[in-house]
Amino acid sequence: MRKIFLSITLFTFYFLLFTSPIHADELSDIEKQLGDLKRALQQSIAATTPLEKDLNKLKSQLDAIKNRTITIEKEVIKRGKELDEGASILAAQQEVLEKKVRNYYKNSLHYGPFLLQLLLGKNLDLSIREFGYQKKVVNTDRDTIVKIVLYITDLEEKKRILESEKSRLVAIKAETDKQASFLDQEIKGAKAYQSNLSSQIATLTARQQNILAQRLSSLHISRSASSLGRCDSDLTNGRDPGFSPRFAAFTYGVPNRVGLNQWGAYGRAKQGQGFDAILRSYYNFDDFQNFDVNIQINVEGHGTFNLEDYVKRIYEVPGDWPSEVLKAQAIAARSYALAYTNNGSGPICATESCQVFKPDPKGGAWEQAVNDTSGKVMVQGGKPIKAWYSSTHGGYVFDSGSIGWNSTSWTKNATDTQGSVSSFSDLTNNSFDKESPWFYCDWGSRSEYNKTAWLKGEEFADIVNILMLVKIDSGTAEHLYQTDKPNPAGTDTWDKDRAKQELKNRGGNPYNNISNITISADFGSGRTTTVNVDGDAGGNTFDGGEFKNYFNLRAPANIQIVGPLYNIERR
Repeated sequence: MRKIFLSITLFTFYFLLFTSPIHADELSDIEKQLGDLKRALQQSIAATTPLEKDLNKLKSQLDAIKNRTITIEKEVIKRGKELDEGASILAAQQEVLEKKVRNYYKNSLHYGPFLLQLLLGKNLDLSIREFGYQKKVVNTDRDTIVKIVLYITDLEEKKRILESEKSRLVAIKAETDKQASFLDQEIKGAKAYQSNLSSQIATLTARQQNILAQRLSSLHISRSASSLGRCDSDLTNGRDPGFSPRFAAFTYGVPNRVGLNQWGAYGRAKQGQGFDAILRSYYNFDDFQNFDVNIQINVEGHGTFNLEDYVKRIYEVPGDWPSEVLKAQAIAARSYALAYTNNGSGPICATESCQVFKPDPKGGAWEQAVNDTSGKVMVQGGKPIKAWYSSTHGGYVFDSGSIGWNSTSWTKNATDTQGSVSSFSDLTNNSFDKESPWFYCDWGSRSEYNKTAWLKGEEFADIVNILMLVKIDSGTAEHLYQTDKPNPAGTDTWDKDRAKQELKNRGGNPYNNISNITISADFGSGRTTTVNVDGDAGGNTFDGGEFKNYFNLRAPANIQIVGPLYNIERR
């Protein structure tokens, strides 16, 4: 019996609502998600189909084994009865034979003394015939016993073979049952997974994608450590929204998390790391190479500058930061510019869509860092790498391929921490960018609640209810946008009471109150995996990416989650 092993490679999904490396462009990212979902669904179906065939084959084999076992069990019973009958016949025949043998040998003892008398007697012919007859009868009985013994021996051998076959079938049946059960569970899991993918695909409409992108863009999150300002975190500013209990979603880092983590570089420099070690923490590159400083960089709207004069006008990190950070940033900016323009053959923009450029040199320590690294560029295969960067990664570095951009060999996935991370507490204590004002932030606010991003308990329960509703019936999605804005689909938006009633109508059990929320995260990759909710409707668990999407579609004002790793606080 061939043992069947299941090996299905299923895509691991997360809804990565990142922006482009330079500005918030969540639409293309969500389109990437949708494509991934569809491909994963197709792959799952393709992987499950042969498994279903194997399962059907195993079930047929099990049926055949069961039928064969039943037949053998009947045969064993039959052979047992035949053995019992044969043994009874043999016992009776042996008793007769033994009596005849005794008589035969008893009589034969008298044949010697009386042989002459028998030969000389007048009934000689009759006596010889009688003697021969008696001997023949004994021999015949003896032959019969031999046949019975052989018959019984044959029965015993057949019974032994049947018992052995039955034992093997029992083992085979157990193994086949095990494999069938395993396949059945895997197929059920794959079917449930496919159903979940179909639900996600059905609910990620083009309209929703645009809404998510627009909402993220409305936050005006800069990727530059020099221009982002401060995250007005409701945990640090101490403002009270005026209600309790209250809930808020806090994201680790800003949307862009590829390449140099500017605040991470700041933390590393404070720990004594030089620009080389800092850059190698965020990029894969062969070495530094000195390029011609007279390469001309054409800046859109500002004219042409040689390479060094261009870098002196980059405003990306504060000028009073440690010199090793400034050197690392200067090398990254120079590498990015050369890669972006193909060594000066094309133009580059002056905004965050490329790099923040201003007509006047920044001067001071920044200019000194540019001079100290003059012409120095990170290269791979002899070519400058496109050295993306952003202000705050939230303790993690992502390679370009893992967030939906084209895969690149010079970007990497890594934890940006001192030591391992197995909890939010570890992340807060050990991240190199933990001093960033955007390291742990709740994004968005409402002026009517003291400019905070806190949600009331019933508002949070409503977000959970609409997520349950859309999972039961994806056709309800166009009614489940935020209630404080016009419905973008041109239909009616269901408020919290209507959403609860529609959920009940479809067999769901809506929440009125949420008592507790816990988050599970993959601290190796930096993503929230599940949101676990407890309340008056019991417990429910939701996919972290899916929860994030519907939180962002339903939450009021511009309150939202902006990255893959987030936590939810209750006060």
